[in-house]
Amino acid sequence: MRRRLVAPLACAALAAGPAGCRAGDPAAAPATGRVPASDVDAAPRDRVRAGGTLRWPLPEFPAQWNFDHVNGSKGVVDLVVQGALPFLMRADATGVPHPVPEYVTSARVTAARPRQVVTYRLNPRARWSDGRPIGYRDFAAQARALSGRDPRFQVATVTGYRQVLRVAPGRRDEVKVTFARPYADWRSLFSPLYPASTNADPRVFNAGWLNRLPVTAGPFRAGPVDQVAKTVTLVRDPAWWGRPAKLDRIVFRAMDTSAMPGAFANGEVDLMDIGTDAGALRRAEGVRGAVIHRAGGPDWRHFTLNAAGPVLADPRVRRAVMLGIDRRVIARSDLADLGWPAQTLGNHFFVNTQEGYADNSGGLGRYDPAAASRLLDAAGWARHGRYRARGGRVLALRFVVPSGVPGSRQEGELTRALLERIGIRVDIKPVPTDDLFDRYVTPGDFDIVPFSWLGTSFPLSPLRSVFVKPRGDRIQQNYARAGSDAIDKAMDRAIGEVDPVRARTLVNAADRLIWQEATVLPLYQRPQIVATRAGLANLGAGGFSEPAYEDIGFTGPAPGAP
Repeated sequence: MRRRLVAPLACAALAAGPAGCRAGDPAAAPATGRVPASDVDAAPRDRVRAGGTLRWPLPEFPAQWNFDHVNGSKGVVDLVVQGALPFLMRADATGVPHPVPEYVTSARVTAARPRQVVTYRLNPRARWSDGRPIGYRDFAAQARALSGRDPRFQVATVTGYRQVLRVAPGRRDEVKVTFARPYADWRSLFSPLYPASTNADPRVFNAGWLNRLPVTAGPFRAGPVDQVAKTVTLVRDPAWWGRPAKLDRIVFRAMDTSAMPGAFANGEVDLMDIGTDAGALRRAEGVRGAVIHRAGGPDWRHFTLNAAGPVLADPRVRRAVMLGIDRRVIARSDLADLGWPAQTLGNHFFVNTQEGYADNSGGLGRYDPAAASRLLDAAGWARHGRYRARGGRVLALRFVVPSGVPGSRQEGELTRALLERIGIRVDIKPVPTDDLFDRYVTPGDFDIVPFSWLGTSFPLSPLRSVFVKPRGDRIQQNYARAGSDAIDKAMDRAIGEVDPVRARTLVNAADRLIWQEATVLPLYQRPQIVATRAGLANLGAGGFSEPAYEDIGFTGPAPGAP
């Protein structure tokens, strides 16, 4: 899901709640009319002023800036490195990816038999900031590092790269990637592309991007990374061979999401991801000159259940939890006063407005406390007064939420009230927002955690790492820590299918198996609602589209301009 899940990705990020690790027409919203596929105040470059500083708030400040590392596959990392690293493909508003000519002048399948071969023709002017040309060695090193064959590389996902058989130079500026098996989502690979200088050695892969961006190749280069002020700055790179960046610099600043509305109203930042915060929306609507952008997109809110913990190891208990949570109540609460339909989501790969969507939830998608109680009885958890217990132990869950995100706390309160009806105690545990993933989600120190996966135009490939069966300590992004061989085989069949209609059918077959595993409870398609300062061009609510950072700027007086 490039994980903007972006990233995508899947790739997790935070907005009114944490969001994770980037086709179709994100179309009709019953309550508000047709939701635009993209709303970014598009402007031609000749209307965008040269100069100025864009002040961009982030909901967390990561230490790891290697997006392919298990601790770096976050939406905030994706947002920053899109301006400084090669992204070979860029999706348009319909979710269709196209080659970025500053890096590859063409990219196509040049052979299907006996093996699939993809040929990239590189832009000969493309250079890393250390002066080295971007070439096949960078592709080869990334394919090896992310293949999963060397466990020393602490990778977020191996999907796609594990299918790469070899990478070799072609004629002139060509790179040829040969796949062992057909791989339909080959366009999702090598975006971002990291240099061989940091991908060849696992020690550098794991630690070389901690608290710094050592090498770049984009319209912006790395400026200061201030761990005290929690800012990272990108500055226009005069060595960039493409169209010069319009902005002088972009300053990304981490702050609690609860502080963003005030910062936007006071002119301290130039945009704000409103997410599902109705209060923030009202505050932004009252800011003179502010523009509210809305778009449908691939992002979705969910609860992840920890199947490796002692409480939820039994699938009967996990299914009971799902049946005991009224998703309509959560959706109505989260989406209240946003002008967005409170429609629940019945799929782990496609959002409601996306081509291929089907509600595969079956019985687990409905609110059925009676059925939940029967499952708990069968699992040996008997009701003793207010709560259920077994062997003197009360059935209690830890609902871990980031302390700076009021919306997540409200989700916990609603979940506590709902599950108490079937005899389950929920203990809400607030934790520092910056610690949520590194200290709680990734190590498995939770029972239920809410966040959003930020999707991409590739519905399955980036999400494979979320649902693939863990092997030993290698969980990739499967924070639930459960899976099955049947799910893995179903996902792999879908990934290898090049016919889009057949592929969507196979994706839905895999999704039905994931629902039965009862580890990830989808809630709703997350709205993209973004407030920007007047005159900010080519940025807003992109939906499925991805911005060209060199084109972002101001059509009026630019903040920070001379």
